[in-house]
Amino acid sequence: MYLIHTFCIIESALLVAMAFDRYVAICIPLRYTTILTTTMVIKMGLGSMTRATLMVLPCPLLIKRLPYYTKNVINHTYCEHMAVVKLASANTLINRAYGISVALSVMVLDLGLIATSYIKILQAVFQLSSQNARSKALGTCAAHVCTILVSYTPALFSFLTHRIGKKVPPSVHIIFASLYLLVPPTVNPLVYGVKTKQIRDQVIGLFFPNKKISEN
Repeated sequence: MYLIHTFCIIESALLVAMAFDRYVAICIPLRYTTILTTTMVIKMGLGSMTRATLMVLPCPLLIKRLPYYTKNVINHTYCEHMAVVKLASANTLINRAYGISVALSVMVLDLGLIATSYIKILQAVFQLSSQNARSKALGTCAAHVCTILVSYTPALFSFLTHRIGKKVPPSVHIIFASLYLLVPPTVNPLVYGVKTKQIRDQVIGLFFPNKKISEN
């Protein structure tokens, strides 16, 4: 449970870092190499890992103090925090409150930072005089936007159904919660591979060798 939620928060932080990368590349391209240095990238990575580690650490500690008398099998495909909390035979208000605060703080903060980056990006893009330059700038963000939608949409659905979706069938919730874990790492290589010319050329050459030869 600890590792699943820790890596989910790290993944969210990486999406924020990617949004910042796009912002610097499009809005202040001349300072890209001086801002996004190796040291800065390492700091962002360590910061995302530290945040996730500290935020999720209280969850298993709070769960450990709860008694479990009736059953110990969760109605889920993996060890999700709220699924484990619901099995406890005691007052779980503290666990629920902390779980909600962590989920909300991560989503609100990260989505807010991503939205701010893209507002700045759109402002800069629409100030460009060339249509080709605008299309190229927006094209560099398309893969990141697809990843954001794939990552946050099932996550928001899973979060909301646990709290307010009383009439949502458990099977639907389990499917979306599983998609939240499985789809982003599956789709990301495809999304970014399509946008990378070297990878795209290799794939085309693998499935259509004649086309590659004719082009050469």
